[in-house]
Amino acid sequence: MTGHGHRRTRASGRSQLCGTGVAAKTSASVGAHLDVLYRDAWLCAVDKPQGILVHGDGGGATTLSELVARQLARECAVITRPQALQRLDVDTSGIVLFSLDRDTQEAFDALFARRLVRKRYLALVRGSFPAGERVVDLPLGRDRHDGRRMLVWSGGRPSTTRVRLLARQGQRSRARSLLLVEPLTGRRHQIRVHLSHLGFPIVGDRLYGAGAPGGLMLHALGISLTHPLTNESLDLSTLLPPRFVDVQPDLPELLGGLTGTASPG
Repeated sequence: MTGHGHRRTRASGRSQLCGTGVAAKTSASVGAHLDVLYRDAWLCAVDKPQGILVHGDGGGATTLSELVARQLARECAVITRPQALQRLDVDTSGIVLFSLDRDTQEAFDALFARRLVRKRYLALVRGSFPAGERVVDLPLGRDRHDGRRMLVWSGGRPSTTRVRLLARQGQRSRARSLLLVEPLTGRRHQIRVHLSHLGFPIVGDRLYGAGAPGGLMLHALGISLTHPLTNESLDLSTLLPPRFVDVQPDLPELLGGLTGTASPG
């Protein structure tokens, strides 16, 4: 922890932007609490709750980008337009990185373009996933019959995902598997489509499987990169969402202490 409440190098858990949380008032999540995992002059990492858009979709809902900008202005007297460096689907929770300086954003964009940013996700899927680790290498393209969806097809863009089984529970139709997933490419809906195509749709995925009361069980848990401006190694992780710990109470032990556990609310 450095002098202004900013997290450097490895960061896991909750800190607040300039010491104060931001109340996210959106139609999907009134009163949601944004936790800032890291901030410096150029980069900010935020733990996005479910139900908040990263960018506007024309519907008028408050976005994560707007919430971060407001908090910077109010608490830190920093006037900026944060630019998200990667996207998360509205129902996916977890780490989103923001560039805070337009003049240096290109350096961060280049890391993603060169695939030098490592991303780790938690996913709870339907079915009994095979033990061990496997690499899924299946090309993805847009579904011509439904513009919301992506699908596996031979003419699509190369897409690669590494998947490791953490735990299994239940039998037959009630079987569920908890996975640690690392997308090695960054295609739209990549994790969701790859897992669904293999016969293991993510629990709560209304687009590629079936809905569930807890919503989409996909969380961007961790992200690692070398800061292009300071050359620091950043290994950022969130606390574990309660919806995952409720399903798998020993999840912190399964992850080897990679992250902590968030309390509800």
